This record gives sequence, C-alpha cells and structure tokens, in this order.
Amino acid sequence: MSHVVGVDAGGTSTRAIAIDAEGTVLGAGRAGGANPNSHPPSEAAARIAEAISLALGSLDPLRTDACVVGMAGVSKLSDPAIADVFERSWAALGLGGEVHAVTDAEAAFASATVSPDGTVLVAGTGSIACRIRDRRLVSTSGGYGWLLGDEGSAYWIGREAVRATLSALGKGKPLDGLPAAVLAEAIGVRELTGEDERLAVSRRLITAVNGEPPIRLARFAPLVSEILDEPSRAIVEAAADLLAENALATRDTGERTPIVLVGSVLGTDSPVGALVRERLATHEVLSSSDGVLGAARLAAARAWGNPDRIDTGTNTARRDSRKLG
Repeated sequence: MSHVVGVDAGGTSTRAIAIDAEGTVLGAGRAGGANPNSHPPSEAAARIAEAISLALGSLDPLRTDACVVGMAGVSKLSDPAIADVFERSWAALGLGGEVHAVTDAEAAFASATVSPDGTVLVAGTGSIACRIRDRRLVSTSGGYGWLLGDEGSAYWIGREAVRATLSALGKGKPLDGLPAAVLAEAIGVRELTGEDERLAVSRRLITAVNGEPPIRLARFAPLVSEILDEPSRAIVEAAADLLAENALATRDTGERTPIVLVGSVLGTDSPVGALVRERLATHEVLSSSDGVLGAARLAAARAWGNPDRIDTGTNTARRDSRKLG
C-alpha cells in the first residue's frame, strides 16, 4: 500500500505517523527528543529514524512516497557535516521517497489548514511569526532569540515580571500580587520589614536571575497569567501587542489568508492568547492541532498533490495518532 510519513521532531519527544491517501493512519511511532540544538546530531538523527521505523512497522518502506520531518532546530542542517549525519541515517531506512526536513512552524501551519499561504505565529518559550507561501516558510518577523528578540514569549513575559518586581522594590510600591510571587519563586523571600531590606532583596533578585541561564526567566511567565494584577495586566497587554504586530508584519495589505497560532502563550486559556485573538479578530485565526499531522499533510502534498484529498481523513488521523503514538 502506498503511503507517506509525517514526523514531529521536538526537543523532548519525536512522533511519526504513516498515512494513506484517505487520511487513515497505518502506523505510529515515538522516540526521544531530536532537536539537534539540544541533542547530539547522531542521537537526534537516530531517534527520528527510530520513530519512522516504528510507524512503518510491517509496511514496505519502498512504498513510502514521501516523508516530511517537521523539526525544531532544523537550521542546524545548514551545516553540511550535520546534514550528512541525518541523510545517512535516513538513507538506511530504504524509503522509496525522499525525506524532507522543514521547520516545526511549517508543520504547525499545515496541521491547522490546507491553505498553502498564510501566517503562523509561534509563542512558547520563544516567539516568531512566519510568512508561509506554497506551504513553505519564506520570511519571518521576530524570533531572534532571547538576547535580540522573542517578543511576547514566555521568556519575555518572565523577564518583564522580574523587571516589574525590581521596579516595585526600588519605588517603594506594595510587594503583593506579582512582585510577591516573583520574590517567593526566585529567592524564597515572602516578607520584607524595612526600606534597607528592599535594597538587599533587590540585589539578591538581580544576582539570582543573572546567575541562571537566561531562558530560565520563562518560569515566571505562568505567574503573570495566574495573578493578573495591575503589573501583570500591563505585561499581558504589551505581549499581545508585540505578538500581533509581528504576525501582521508578515502579511500583505488586505491579505485574507489564515493566521495559525501555536504555543502555550497563545493557548485558548491564556490571557495573552485571548488578547492576540482580539487584536487579529478581522482575520481568520486558527489554532495548531498537532505537528505530526501537519508533517503528514505536507508529505501528502509532495507525494500526491493537493492535501485537500486527505482533509476528511485528518480527523481519523488525529484520533488514531493519539491512540497509537
């Protein structure tokens, strides 16, 4: 039976599904994380190959018409030496069709819509907005990492929470709500007794935060969503403004294509996600469902043309991939 394979290779896990032209899942596989930024390339490549092999099961690999791997950290493959590691691992599978590595953003966009064009806005630990044309990422806005960008991300929100706490300490504001939660989480301080102590605590907070990897600031983001006092609401509003601005920066004037939202910061239960949806209310806004299904849809487009032909089966694929994966 002819089939395609879609793979979602993330930092903590890798999932693969084999799907036929009707959208029926023929097999599913799971392996460990395969982001080459956080795992040795040989290990990441082996885990992707393992997930594909498990998804294929008893299927003939030569009947695999295409395989698409949606990969976090795919830019690593721009290094010829690293790309060679992955290509050799995939060649050993003996697939009939080629393996194509794409960004996880492209797979996420395809998971939500069969439209070939649009925007995908990602906001988890980091953030980026991507312009999609013919199912490929062609340009971005934001996404420059913690030092240069990632506006509106969990990292950015956490950093703003710490800055709001330092401002409250320095200006003699009440240390309740968000500042109190940040102090308790960061350095275990739950009560201050005098002005001199504010300065000492401020220095402790600065030292503690600077002593950790910058990305650890993301751990303060949930406090902002949970507390929603005055400083929290200001952070949420600013994050939503920046994320919506980046999404719109990838689009032509009057463009009516879908905008797909991805990541925990943009979830339906997130206050930032709710405000972003308000700011983009004149557009078709969708939520990414499952990156592995998006990768399978991209593989189907490469192998058989228009992925609309498996749209009806995608609901079946979603159920089966969760059961088998």
